[in-house]
Amino acid sequence: MDPRRITVGALLLFALGLLVAGCGGSGTPQASTACKTVAGSATASTSGASGSWPYSNGDLANARVATGSAISSGNVSRLTQAWSFKLTGTAAAGVRPYGALTANPIVRNGAVYIQDLDSNVYALSFATGKLLWQYQCDQPEKSGPGPNGVAVSGGRVYGLTPTTAFALSASTGRKIWVKSDLLNKGQGTFGIQPQAANGRVYLASQYGSGPGGGVLIALNAATGAVVWKFNTVHGAEPGVQALGLGAGGAWETPLVGSDGSVTYGIGNPYQTVNEAIKHPAADLYTDSAVNLDAASGKLRWHYQGVPDDFKDYDMQASPISASVGGAPVVITSGKMGYVYEINASSGTLIWKTPVGAHNGHDSDSLEALEHHSTIKAPLTIDPGSFGGVLTNLAAVSNTVYVATIDLALTYPTLNLPTATKAAGSPTGEVEALDLTTGKVEWDTHVPELPLGAATVSNDLVLTTLYNGELLALNRKTGVIVYRQKLPTSTNSPIAIAGDTVIVPAGGPVSGKRGGGDAQVVAYRVRS
Repeated sequence: MDPRRITVGALLLFALGLLVAGCGGSGTPQASTACKTVAGSATASTSGASGSWPYSNGDLANARVATGSAISSGNVSRLTQAWSFKLTGTAAAGVRPYGALTANPIVRNGAVYIQDLDSNVYALSFATGKLLWQYQCDQPEKSGPGPNGVAVSGGRVYGLTPTTAFALSASTGRKIWVKSDLLNKGQGTFGIQPQAANGRVYLASQYGSGPGGGVLIALNAATGAVVWKFNTVHGAEPGVQALGLGAGGAWETPLVGSDGSVTYGIGNPYQTVNEAIKHPAADLYTDSAVNLDAASGKLRWHYQGVPDDFKDYDMQASPISASVGGAPVVITSGKMGYVYEINASSGTLIWKTPVGAHNGHDSDSLEALEHHSTIKAPLTIDPGSFGGVLTNLAAVSNTVYVATIDLALTYPTLNLPTATKAAGSPTGEVEALDLTTGKVEWDTHVPELPLGAATVSNDLVLTTLYNGELLALNRKTGVIVYRQKLPTSTNSPIAIAGDTVIVPAGGPVSGKRGGGDAQVVAYRVRS
């Protein structure tokens, strides 16, 4: 397949396995193949390179701002490839039609940590890209939709296979503990990039089936013991009973707040249009931001973006902690194509703003809930079931940055839980919104899907395009000031540390079926 173009068929293939929560999988945990640690030939060193990206979204606030970055509009043109590490194992063999890498890299103490979609974890030298160690799992037959990824804290690497959680030594990859009894039947599989803070590891299953849906979990970081669990689907109303495989769960890193809370973005109920109309229900806590007490897992508040959702929308984005006029707020978004600002204490909506393309069907689910639906097939929706907002946002000063997908999809029949027929060509936008008012400050259209998340470095906001291109935009104007062609396609978020951008290039559009050219690439400012 030509890496410069993406067909709708290829997009559908990749999205089935990439970041569309609730699409595929049996939902029943299976016994996990044993993983093993394999030593590399390199040693970690900060010689010739320094900087960090210590959390999946840069910091515990999920703000995606590269603190201490040296990259700005003054030197971004001097970014050149410093090194590349090609994946090994089944992920490199091209067995996945939607690629091998979707996780956000972590950069700490001279090392880059990343996990592929077959659950393998790699520790690389930040300076040279050479392998320090690998936790080899090779589980293509069991892996879920991803994005996968690890958390690094206190000298340990925390991660997941589809059915287990584990802790490794950050320096050697030595196994410290593995937990394999965390999910019950019907609670789905793991694929989230976890967060580790305050002695706990926060994770979630991606989806469940029927009452109870997915499950949010906190583990003791030292032992792996369960601290608490929280089911993402609540109640026994007819709508909940009708939910299909894919109900609830979470698949982006949660927000660990300074107020003793943890906030997750929850996926959709994965029900058909006809079921949502026949058995209308809010289906809590799907398509919601759910704020829990971090120590006990008890509900503090929730905000639901789309009740009775039947478009596979999800409110999955990693929530962001910010402050407006001295008041703490939470910013979140999802595939419905809205950005929401919520009071961090009460969960009350402050503002919401549509981003990307919309074709007038935003109220369909609410009308179904209120028994006012007049929907008939064929039904074309925009945003389509891939978004809207598929990747994480960035926030700094008084602006939030968001990348959107513009791809309308059609339901040929109302007996489907997601639209299946393309109604246009896939493109996207990068937008900036005022944090106080939600007003759009600028909107830049891009010719391909922007899937690298929004990431801020000084006066720039960066992302990647699906066809394999790294972009940098001026934060004030939205003008594209830098383009870098990547070795292959990409659908992963990036990390920025010091004078270096780490790009996981492992999308499905490559020389081999399934991302056979998958690699982690470092671009460094040339002196």
